[in-house]
Amino acid sequence: MTHRRSRLARQRFLAVAMLGWLIAACGQQAGPTQALPSVSLGPRPASPAKVEIVQPAANSTVTGTSVHIVLKLTGATIVQATTTAIKPDEGHVHLYVNNVLVSMNYGLEQDITVQPGTIDLKAEFVAADHYPFNPRVWSSDVIFTVHQ
Repeated sequence: MTHRRSRLARQRFLAVAMLGWLIAACGQQAGPTQALPSVSLGPRPASPAKVEIVQPAANSTVTGTSVHIVLKLTGATIVQATTTAIKPDEGHVHLYVNNVLVSMNYGLEQDITVQPGTIDLKAEFVAADHYPFNPRVWSSDVIFTVHQ
């Protein structure tokens, strides 16, 4: 039981450390058109994954303060654990609204809060350590309008 607690403590420490880095990156508004802060991680693997935004549809109009996001992932699987033992076909999804990271998702569906106006939504499949693959695995942009 002690070994299990120690492992959970290490996983929580890693998750908190990664969250801190991601918060710092968000403060810099790192997104698809901007470079992430320089971090020495060694070579990053390529991934066979492809990520696609299924919902909302491009050029659609959404009414309300939230939008339901549905993604399609092929060539890889979503994993719940954050780990530095990365594999090219395992990871998480990060969602960007107007080039700002708004969600680190461990699934393929979720609701996000939105403001009225034009929204540029993009998804990135990242390794289980929350850092990008090389090359990065981006969805196509989906641009839609929000009315409240």
